[in-house]
Amino acid sequence: MLYYLIRRLVYMLIILWVLSVVSFIIIQLPPGDFVTSYMTQLARSGQQVDEAVLAALRKRYGLDLPIYAQYFKWMWNLLHGDLGWSFIFNKPVAKLIGERLALTAAISIFTAIFTFVVAVPIGIYSATHQYSVGDYVFTTVGFVGLATPNFLLALILMFIFFKYFNLSVGGLFSPEYIWAPWSIGKFVDMLKHLPIPIIVIGTAGTAGLIRVMRGCLLDELRKQYVITARAKGVKERTLLFKYPVRIAINPIISTIGWMLPGIVSGEMITAIVLSLPTTGPLIFRALRSQDMYLAASTFMLTSFLTVIGTFISDLLLVWVDPRIRYERKE
Repeated sequence: MLYYLIRRLVYMLIILWVLSVVSFIIIQLPPGDFVTSYMTQLARSGQQVDEAVLAALRKRYGLDLPIYAQYFKWMWNLLHGDLGWSFIFNKPVAKLIGERLALTAAISIFTAIFTFVVAVPIGIYSATHQYSVGDYVFTTVGFVGLATPNFLLALILMFIFFKYFNLSVGGLFSPEYIWAPWSIGKFVDMLKHLPIPIIVIGTAGTAGLIRVMRGCLLDELRKQYVITARAKGVKERTLLFKYPVRIAINPIISTIGWMLPGIVSGEMITAIVLSLPTTGPLIFRALRSQDMYLAASTFMLTSFLTVIGTFISDLLLVWVDPRIRYERKE
C-alpha cells in the first residue's frame, strides 16, 4: 500500500502541473486581457481612454510580460501560498475565495447529505420492488429530475413561492441580515433559506444516483451467491444489506470525491439565478472580465480538490469492498 500511495502522489503532481498549464492557456485564449475589457467598459460609458494609464495598468499587473513569464510568475506565487491579485475586485484572490468559501461549503455538504440520504434508500426500494407502482413512480420522477435543468427548476420554484406564498427564495439571507454580523438570528435565517438551494442543486444528482443504485443492486440480486444464500435460508434483510447493497454502493462511493471540487465551484448557473453569495458567480464574473489570476487560481484549487477527492474515493472503495486491490500480489 505504501508503494501505491507514493505512486499516486507522483501521478497527482504530474496531473496538477498539466492542468495548471492547460488552465492558464485556456484563460489566455480570448483576445485581449483585463485591461482591454476595462478599456471597452470606459469607452461604452463615454469616458476618455488614456493610453498611458492603460500601459501603467499592464505593467502593474504584469500583463506586458510574455505568456510563459506570466505563467511562471503565477506558479511561483501559487507555490508560496499566494493565489494572486484580483483585477476587478482589487483584492487578494485568497481573501475573495475565503469570504465565500464557508457558505459554498455549507451548501455543498448539505446538498451531498440530501442526495445520498434520498437516493440510496429509494434506489434500494426500486430494485427490491422492481416493476411495482412505487418503482414506476420513482423512475418517472428520476427521469424528470435528470431532464430538468437546475436553473429552470430554480426559476419555477421562485415563481411558485413568490406568487402563492409571497416568499422570496433568492439569496441565503433576508434583507435585514445580508450585511449584519453573524449571530444566532442570522444563522437561523440562513437555515430557513437553505432548503430551496439544496433541493434545486441536489435534484439532478439525486435522480442520477437513484438510477445507478437501482441498476447495480438489480445486477447483484441476480447473481448466484444471492440465490444460494436464499436457498440456505438466510433472512432477506440480512442478505440484502450484508452483501448486495454493500457491493452495489461502490459506484456511489466513487462519486464522494466529487464533493470536494463542488465546495469551490458550486452550481454556477443555479447560484446566479438564486443570487447565492457563493464562489460560482465569482468565477463567472472573473471569466467575463478576463480576471486571469482569480479564474486560474480557482480552477487550480478545483483541480487540486478533484484529484484529492478521487484519491479519497479510491481509499474508501478499498475499505468498503475488500475485493478491490490496487497492487498486484507477489
